[in-house]
Amino acid sequence: MTQDTAKLDTVMQAASVIPVLVVEDPAKAVPMARALVRGGLPAIEITLRTPGALEAIRAVANEVEGAIVGAGTVLDAAQYEAAVAAGSRFIVSPGATDRLLSAAAGHDVPLLPGASTASEVMRLLEAGYTRLKLFPAEAVGGIALLKSLGAPLPAARFCPTGGITLQSAPDYLALANVACVGGSWIAGAKAIAEEDWDGIESRARQAAGLG
Repeated sequence: MTQDTAKLDTVMQAASVIPVLVVEDPAKAVPMARALVRGGLPAIEITLRTPGALEAIRAVANEVEGAIVGAGTVLDAAQYEAAVAAGSRFIVSPGATDRLLSAAAGHDVPLLPGASTASEVMRLLEAGYTRLKLFPAEAVGGIALLKSLGAPLPAARFCPTGGITLQSAPDYLALANVACVGGSWIAGAKAIAEEDWDGIESRARQAAGLG
């Protein structure tokens, strides 16, 4: 089974930025997600980096109209299964292993796998994956790397994530092989903890206007 590009394009084209979120308190996931959706960012990645992440995904999936919630930092088949069961509509990983690709082949919920080198991109293209996450974007060369990959590997389209800011996002989005970017600046841990929903909505609206 190859990657379901149509489903991933729905996610990647929903807005120019996918917020990448670390949610400590699941009770705050719904108002956070509603603020993001109001601001124009419906695709939301909640990373599996906290004990309450799956509960947060389940709450957003069940209660937030207009949200397209996915799970990030998915590393193995067990996490894939759990994220799908919680209501994730897309799965994001920082990299790609044979076992993770095998897990993805058994699901209708699509995987956006990570890559950071030409060899990794080539391997994923061979496996039928054309929608990829470049991670960690800034650390591995960012815009310069994406420009270098574009000519020899034109089939690959990326969501670069890692170190991207409001200021640098437009330069990424201007590249032909970039569909969207992932960003944590819109709803950081402090903003979520302080329940700064107005601030999150405002930053979401600003990010949504970048495309």
